[in-house]
Amino acid sequence: MRAILPILFLVFLGYPAFSSVKTDSLLAELKNELTRKKIYDDQKGIRIEKLKARLASTPKTNYNTQYDICNKLYEEYKVYQFDSAYVYSQKLYAISLATKNTSKQYESRIKLSFILLSSGMFKETFDCLSHINARLLNDSSKVQYYALNARAYSDLADYNNDNNYTPADNYASIKYLDSAIAVSQPDSFERLMHLGDRQIRIGQIQEPSQYYTRLLYHYNLTAHQRAMVATGLSFFYNGPEHADDRINLLAIGAINDIKSSTKETLAIFKLGEELYREGNVKDAYTFIRQAMDDAQYYGARLRKIKIGAVLPIVDAKKIITAENEKNRFLIYFLSIVVIAIVISLISFIVFYQLKKLKAKEKIIEEKNVQLEKINDKLTEDTHIKEEYIGYFFNVISGYILKLEKLKRNVERKLTIKKYDDILLTVNEINIKKERETLFYTFDHIFLKIFPNFITIFNSMLKKEDQIWPKDHEVLNTDLRIFALMRLGISDNETIANILEYSVNTIYVYKMRIKAKALVPGDQFDPKIMAIKAVDVLNKPDI
Repeated sequence: MRAILPILFLVFLGYPAFSSVKTDSLLAELKNELTRKKIYDDQKGIRIEKLKARLASTPKTNYNTQYDICNKLYEEYKVYQFDSAYVYSQKLYAISLATKNTSKQYESRIKLSFILLSSGMFKETFDCLSHINARLLNDSSKVQYYALNARAYSDLADYNNDNNYTPADNYASIKYLDSAIAVSQPDSFERLMHLGDRQIRIGQIQEPSQYYTRLLYHYNLTAHQRAMVATGLSFFYNGPEHADDRINLLAIGAINDIKSSTKETLAIFKLGEELYREGNVKDAYTFIRQAMDDAQYYGARLRKIKIGAVLPIVDAKKIITAENEKNRFLIYFLSIVVIAIVISLISFIVFYQLKKLKAKEKIIEEKNVQLEKINDKLTEDTHIKEEYIGYFFNVISGYILKLEKLKRNVERKLTIKKYDDILLTVNEINIKKERETLFYTFDHIFLKIFPNFITIFNSMLKKEDQIWPKDHEVLNTDLRIFALMRLGISDNETIANILEYSVNTIYVYKMRIKAKALVPGDQFDPKIMAIKAVDVLNKPDI
């Protein structure tokens, strides 16, 4: 039963076995990191407060220091919170205007464009970028400028998603990516990242990107960079056969986004969509809900619209799944109850039948014991009858011979008329001696059948009251009375006739012995009758 229940549980609840061990491990790690999310955000908050304290203590006229601190604050906020990042990008622009530093003005506009695009404000992003003269930028700023334009057109193409504007937007995105790649440093993070982005834009995703792979496994990346690379690499794993790889990379991206306190993130949203397609609605809802919370916290307008279009579907599916699971669990529970009732019923029937069987077995056993006792009694009686039949047959035969001899002797004497001799012949018959011979023979045969009779008989009496035959005796009168009782002659009159005593004398003999007995008087006779014959004593146990 213990082996069957887990199988029934899986059948009824129907949880999909959709993931590998590695995927399960990464998802478990991601869920754990979600519980630690506040810790990472608090650490960022401490860094931000320290920078704000430094900025507050910096003189207003110290533009360079103020610019550096505002730039650091912007970097802390740019993927964390749009409103605050916007404030510090504006401060950067104001300081660059105050110092009349054109390079920093363009740099601050690039920063502003980045957060405007992250917030989903396409028009404002393009307006801001249009005020930048790329020819006046250094190579580092050019890379950012071209990459930002490429991303703006790429996001716009994804947003339009039609045959009229999307091709032109993709073309513009690829053109700007080529420019960014051209001015970036060889083997730099930016160049390899943009080369991987270009593969995605031109649809070259049949094989995993060598650029993303190189970055992910051979470069020392920050948590934010690792999240970007892992998310980008996930686009190269298409089809159901690569679902685990895709989920694993998105999970790595989401984990590193949490560690870097990145709210402007794509990984956890994409992961939720992927898990939803794989049937893991519960985790899908958790991650998409988190993606919505991040988008709201950052202020990513376009991301909120995208997530808002998906979240109700996932939520509805989650509710339906929960109801189905509840129904399955109810079916499972009811099935277990039914099985339990059936097992209990069967157990009760079996127990009842066993109880009846045991009762019958006990009756049979008791009957067998009774039959065994009866059989022993019959065997004993048969043995006694055999012995005494043989004995009396010999005695009677002897008496017949004696009578026949006496008859012939009397007839002969009558014939010759010797009447006095007849009287002498009759007087030769000694009745007393004949009776003694009868008792002597009876006693020997009885003790042959019941050799333990005298010992058992005396065991029921005190030592001083015990009755033992004298040297010339086999049985005395007391013992002979109870010997006859053991043979089944319980009538006092019959015993009296055999022994030539009065009935009253026999009664007195019995009462006197019972009065001295160690056992109660009403148990004395049954004890006598319980004395076993020699064949019964020697019978082997079966």
